[in-house]
Amino acid sequence: MAAAPLRAQAAPAARPVRARAWLKRLHLWFGLSAGLAFALVALSGTALAFQRELLLWQHPELRRPLPDRAQLAAVLDTLGGAARPAGLTALDLPTPALPVWQLYFADGARRYLDPQTGALLLTRTPSNDALLWLRELHTHLLAGARGEQVLGGVGLLALFLLLSGLWLWWPRRGALLSSLRPHAQPPTRRWLSWHRSLGALALPLLLTVTATGTAMVYHAPTRAALRAAFADAPEPAPPPLLVPQARPFDWNATLAAAEAALPGAALRRLVLPGARDAKVAIRAQAAGERHPVGRSVIWLDPYRGRVLGVRDATRQGAGARMSDNIYPLHMGAAGGGAWRALVALAGLLPSLLLVSGFLFWRARKRAARGGIAAQRRCRR
Repeated sequence: MAAAPLRAQAAPAARPVRARAWLKRLHLWFGLSAGLAFALVALSGTALAFQRELLLWQHPELRRPLPDRAQLAAVLDTLGGAARPAGLTALDLPTPALPVWQLYFADGARRYLDPQTGALLLTRTPSNDALLWLRELHTHLLAGARGEQVLGGVGLLALFLLLSGLWLWWPRRGALLSSLRPHAQPPTRRWLSWHRSLGALALPLLLTVTATGTAMVYHAPTRAALRAAFADAPEPAPPPLLVPQARPFDWNATLAAAEAALPGAALRRLVLPGARDAKVAIRAQAAGERHPVGRSVIWLDPYRGRVLGVRDATRQGAGARMSDNIYPLHMGAAGGGAWRALVALAGLLPSLLLVSGFLFWRARKRAARGGIAAQRRCRR
């Protein structure tokens, strides 16, 4: 009669053991499958952390003198007029970091124009440019919007791998240093210790880069959740539609009005008017913003060079500001050169974790086969 209570007491203790065993299996299966995609995407991120420098190294012809406002207006007269290139969605103004016009097209192509004359200098597409191909891999897995959603799933699985690895590694009290020590032999212990030590030491960096990348895929719900968590005020709506008119744009006055609307801000990206709405939207990087393009927006009437509305990103609530900092954190623009170097390093770490995890799995398989063979020899 005493056996039943003993079995009842042993059952709860067995549940954590079984849960840990299942967690190990899931960590292994996802690590050897989704971990490969995670490693490839992360490796592309290492190169993209230096994409502007690599672009200028590949194409030194893009190093040009910066234009004045009159030259900017003259180029915009061409780009915003009847000769506007088909499929043009937005354009970046010349900056000291990239002193040319960068034009974005709906098919993924980019064109680069002389900052003073507007002459075509370079056309890049994912099919003829390695950096743009890597960018498509990093952001859409080379599969458009559907690939971006798959990428979001890979990001969620990567977060599971990181957090489950932390749970499986967590040392007993007083055993922290020993749990971080790498071993040389036997092979199973060597690769497991290297895998665990690397994962534990790099976890804060990997969690930051992986979580921000996943949040970018789910930008809208992430932003809504942050704004709700910090009780932000409602976001200001853009100005109403501006009816197109049969008159030319005054780009000189429009640029001057944009500069005056946000003193100290740098004008970064311009969205040209559409067929039904003639207003111009300019993204600007206000003082204190970390986003390289800026999240502040200036809406303008290009016929009269008049400001229609301004959204200063530095005056938003805490949730919206946190949302705006996700991209700079992810791509290395939030903390100068040191942070960008760490982001580039983070791109290499998933490959090292994948390789060390695979070598541990293979060494364990070999050890298991060797043990079975030894048992068979003993039975003979």
